[in-house]
Amino acid sequence: MTTADPTAATGTGAEAPDACSAHSATGEHGYTKDKDAHLRRLRRIEGQIRGLQRMVDEDVYCIDILTQVSASTKALQSFALRLLEEHLRHCVAHAAQDGGAEMDAKVEEATAAIARLLRT
Repeated sequence: MTTADPTAATGTGAEAPDACSAHSATGEHGYTKDKDAHLRRLRRIEGQIRGLQRMVDEDVYCIDILTQVSASTKALQSFALRLLEEHLRHCVAHAAQDGGAEMDAKVEEATAAIARLLRT
């Protein structure tokens, strides 16, 4: 599994801001407490993608492959929603407690992430 360029997701060419800059020094992000579960889930999704490669290599019927593509897509969407929820509960909530411009920036950041998810 390769790591995607963080600027590719935003399409701006600018480096993506840290998900929770106020807590980045400690490595604490919204997903930190469930990191192992997230990694297991991503490995499972990676296995689904490898399965798609095998299906194409073995000349499996198109509709069967498309069914698996749909399942893989839904798994990634589900993972993204969970990560977004954790971001809102942790990073945005902390920014809201602090108030001011950081809160506005976190809301804009989350809104942009939601917009990217809706485009997919």
